[in-house]
Amino acid sequence: MDSAPSTETVVQAIQTLYHNPDPACKERASAWLGELQRSVFAWEVADQLLRNGQDLETSYFAAQTMRTKIQYAFHELPQSAHQSLKESLLNHAQNLVSNASPVIITQLALALADLALQVAGWKCPAKELIEKFGNTVGNLPFLLEVLTVLPEEVSSLLIHVNSRSLRLGANRRGEVIEELAGSCDLVVQLLIACTQSCAADSRVQAKVYRCLGSWFNLGVIQGEAVATSQLLNAPFQAMHNPETVSSVHEAACDCICSALYVAEDITRYESLANCLFQGVISLSEPYHLSVAQEDIDKSLNYCRVFTELAESFLELMMAAPGQGLGDLRILDLLLACVGHCQYEVAEITFNFWYRLSEVLYKRDSTNLNTIFKPYFQRLINSLSEHCRMDEDHEGIPDETDDFADFRIRVSELIKDVVFIVGSINVFTQLFRNLAETPNTTWDVTEAHMYVMSAVAKNLMPFSVHSSSDESEVVPQVLQAVLSLPQDAHIAVRYTGTQLVGELCEWIDRHPDVLDSVLNFLLAGLQHPKLGSVSATSLQNICAACREQMARHFKGLLQIVEALDNLHISNEAAVGLLKGISLILTKMPHDQLAVGLRALCQIQANRLSQLIVQNESVKEGTRTDPTIFLDRLASIFSLFQYRHTAPEVQNGQIHPCQQVVQEVWPVLSDTCNKYQADIRIVERCCRCIRFAVRCVGKQSAGLLQPLVTQMVNVYQVHQHSCFLYLGSILVDEYGMEEGCRSGLLDMLKAFCGPTFQLLKTGGLRNHPDTIDDLFRLCARFVQRCPLVILHSEMIDAILECAMAASTLDHRDANASVMKFLRDLVHTAIANDCDDDYQVRRDMVEKLMVVRGPQLVQSLMSATVFYLPSYMLPDVADVVFELMRYNRASFCVWLEHALKALPTETTGGAINATHKQLTDFHKQITSAEEVKTVSSALRDFSRLYR
Repeated sequence: MDSAPSTETVVQAIQTLYHNPDPACKERASAWLGELQRSVFAWEVADQLLRNGQDLETSYFAAQTMRTKIQYAFHELPQSAHQSLKESLLNHAQNLVSNASPVIITQLALALADLALQVAGWKCPAKELIEKFGNTVGNLPFLLEVLTVLPEEVSSLLIHVNSRSLRLGANRRGEVIEELAGSCDLVVQLLIACTQSCAADSRVQAKVYRCLGSWFNLGVIQGEAVATSQLLNAPFQAMHNPETVSSVHEAACDCICSALYVAEDITRYESLANCLFQGVISLSEPYHLSVAQEDIDKSLNYCRVFTELAESFLELMMAAPGQGLGDLRILDLLLACVGHCQYEVAEITFNFWYRLSEVLYKRDSTNLNTIFKPYFQRLINSLSEHCRMDEDHEGIPDETDDFADFRIRVSELIKDVVFIVGSINVFTQLFRNLAETPNTTWDVTEAHMYVMSAVAKNLMPFSVHSSSDESEVVPQVLQAVLSLPQDAHIAVRYTGTQLVGELCEWIDRHPDVLDSVLNFLLAGLQHPKLGSVSATSLQNICAACREQMARHFKGLLQIVEALDNLHISNEAAVGLLKGISLILTKMPHDQLAVGLRALCQIQANRLSQLIVQNESVKEGTRTDPTIFLDRLASIFSLFQYRHTAPEVQNGQIHPCQQVVQEVWPVLSDTCNKYQADIRIVERCCRCIRFAVRCVGKQSAGLLQPLVTQMVNVYQVHQHSCFLYLGSILVDEYGMEEGCRSGLLDMLKAFCGPTFQLLKTGGLRNHPDTIDDLFRLCARFVQRCPLVILHSEMIDAILECAMAASTLDHRDANASVMKFLRDLVHTAIANDCDDDYQVRRDMVEKLMVVRGPQLVQSLMSATVFYLPSYMLPDVADVVFELMRYNRASFCVWLEHALKALPTETTGGAINATHKQLTDFHKQITSAEEVKTVSSALRDFSRLYR
């Protein structure tokens, strides 16, 4: 946008966006308004529109524009304009708030709050705002809103340190928090006055609770002062009153939860914690009233408060269970919520039960386990009730809806906490519940079986619990499932089949039941609704009973041949093939080779048919090559791991070698035919990767044709999976002298199109290419460093790496840093090798030119671009540079630090001279990489 548009033009665009029925016109208006918001003219336009106050849509657009400009583009304004902007916003607020929509009030409040945070010259903003807006009742909604969002924005920055919007820096954040703490008493006085003077105004009361909660979250409220005031009673009174409207009830709940969160620091907030405990315990009766009135929203609020209380006082419950603030009535409140008829209420408590079980596991105390065991028993019983499906449900359990997600979370929770009660105890109790209850409905049976499935793999015969129940109950359960009649509800049969699969380890120890189990699962495979779950259970049986299943291999092979005629998802089919392949790992080499050939040939034949038939590809159907590529990959993948790979002695031919050679032509043809389809090519490369890893260097016969094909296709289609596959080849063959020249030619052929792609498309748009390119380059540095160091491409590769060091894509950046770290490491590693001095001289030649630039790129990435969780990778490079040449690094780092900005746009100091000096000293004197990582993390916070 070259010039500022008139306000009339902007208003017309806004009207078009909201009111024109033509979608094309709306889209054009939206694009134009977006361009305006990104331009420097938006400041003046938004200010004028707010001054005019024409209508709701226009005022909202203006307020929202002002907020986003302050948040994301504050650097566009000179410091001389900050005061006038502040005065303008205050005037807009004064003129608009009495009749403004809540959404406009919120945007203006956020704009003012973000401005106050960024302008270092605006001292004590909370006090100034109270003095300006606190004397008029009509201004209270705006004042409370801005006093709410001001600490919220600071709290958000403390949590999301890596935010790209507001970058205050640690020094400025400290100043702001100190100023807000100084204004805290004034804010509390205002809130107390509001609760007294506006008791009948639900809108103001909700804002009061939200505001108080916001100041609690920031941690600046003096707990003693609030605990002894009437202010803390107000949200409890609101939650006690059955007539309280939902918005106020929820705000009161949020406020109490915020107070409970800070009260976890019991040494600082002891009086507050005691008041909160008494208040929350008193909410038991109102909770039960909300259940009776079927007010689910209020029940959810009560449950949140109870859960927050339990989480805050968890350590006290551990230290003194049943005493003082460790009162176990807290758990009774939670279990009452778990027993609510709506599972959404129970789900709120899940995180607490995870935390409690984790603490009990770490404490490993028999006494504590005994105390809490009854509570976990009640928890599991209640959860089994929640897992019941609707009695009028038809068909198998739906695995895609919210209830299915809830049941999965229940299963995961039970698996984590069952050690306290004992798996066999839970399993036995559930079975007896069913056995002792006459005329049990199908939904109860299915729910109990579902929970049994969660603990079935933990029924160990040598556990501390008696095995008599296990030997008596499990056979009865298994027999009951295997004997389910054909007319049993399909969901019961489905979950029963699932339970059989989960009992795989028990079946392995009781081989006499294996044949009947296999017959049961074979029948399920042929059922249109039970095929996938039967395949998954059969996979579990194959994995657990490998040696016993070897005699059934031919039968399993027949199942594989018929897979496409069965009602089985591809995911289940892939899993079944993995299970069957595991059986091969227990066979002698000659039998393994025969079995593997038979398994692979079935999939290879399907691929060959697709290539010949020349049908159009429909994803997920039998015309989709990825189905068969995934199946082949699942077979080969198992033979690359140490615990499943066949033992091959030196000079012995790998039993899988011949099969890999036989499958290669089909994979090659598939890659050629579908070379334009990235989805298919990626799966093909994945399959080839597993095949190469499977036989290692014995895949040498594929190297030349494979590299040739990869290079040829990559010139036309820059699929990054070829770069990744290239890294696998370098890893396998990079140390073979006869292969190095060809591998280097491959890298050269890849680099040209790759650099062109990154130049035209940008690094940020191609993170997968960056990831795979530097994974490939790192493999060269690891396996044949002199080859890449002597190549003419090394300088361009290093330059690309420095540019990509600021990329905040986790995998891509990790690969870049790994390459840089390994490159520097070659100059100091294996100093006894004959080529050590040559390697060091080559790296020295690079660092003399690129060292200062590299360190500056790393510091820039640390301060401005990378989230803190990615800084350990940067630390690895920095530490390696120091190990290589500490003296030079000290100079490079000093120059890089001098280049960093000293102040923010708002005039706040980023880092003092002392902080810069301390950081330089801390880094350059570090003897461990952890020290560097910690220093980088702390230093980056000064600029964020």
